[in-house]
Amino acid sequence: MGTTLRMALPALTTSAGLMLMAGAAALLLAAQPRPVAPHLPLPQTATVAPTTLKHRLDGEYNRAGRPVDAPLVSVRIGKPLVIMRYQVTVADYALCVAAGACKRLDSRAARGDLPATGVSHGDATDYAAWLSRQTGMSWRLPTDREWAHAAGSRFIDDAKGHDPDEANPARRWLANYEREAARKSASSPAPRPVGSFGANEHGIHDMAGNVWEWTQSCLRRVTLDAAGDTVSTTTNCGIYVVEGQHRAMMTSFIRNPKSGGCSAGTPPDNLGFRLVKEQGWQTRLLAGLRRLLPA
Repeated sequence: MGTTLRMALPALTTSAGLMLMAGAAALLLAAQPRPVAPHLPLPQTATVAPTTLKHRLDGEYNRAGRPVDAPLVSVRIGKPLVIMRYQVTVADYALCVAAGACKRLDSRAARGDLPATGVSHGDATDYAAWLSRQTGMSWRLPTDREWAHAAGSRFIDDAKGHDPDEANPARRWLANYEREAARKSASSPAPRPVGSFGANEHGIHDMAGNVWEWTQSCLRRVTLDAAGDTVSTTTNCGIYVVEGQHRAMMTSFIRNPKSGGCSAGTPPDNLGFRLVKEQGWQTRLLAGLRRLLPA
């Protein structure tokens, strides 16, 4: 006489869940990142919680043939942002150069605790690729929106506040002239040791100091109609957004911003960078498994 085994639905669900978790755990063990090289300490990072922020969009906007401020919109950052607390230093960058994965800087800094400056967009992405290989983690430049999110109260909205005025179109030009003159007089280009400009509310140092930071956001040129609706958008990934005391657009191969390559306005004092750490699928899977476990 045959016997039929029937499992109650809760037991079946529990068994299937355990099997799934066991399989996931095996995958996690098989895909653990390789150990960090002994001479390479992991960068200090801060985690910025998801939020919705008011953000001045990047890009160059014009309406009726005249430049206007970019729109101020609500932007949702939907997942935690893990970003370096400090900019990549001279000592950090030198390790990549020694490994043959990064180009040498044009001038050698006297101190290793200074931010690495005189780096192009390509230099920054080369370093990110090398650090990713060395740590088994995924590092990349932030987007413009991510940088603004990390900067928090240190983010500077550089809108001019004077959109086209048919009665007096010179008002915007005069406002721009006064702002650029003030920037030039306040310029203090000598790089300072990391941490010199203090930390923001997220524990991230030197945001909007005198080292501007590369992002992965390409230059966008947006044309609006008279009603303010978008007519066309062109993207140029030979030019990238850099963020600091003000937003600037820099040609990707430029190392020294004073030599040219800034599309408009006062050029940055220095070009450097910090990186975002992507949360890999292992981290996301582990977090999901923890949510499935009973409290």
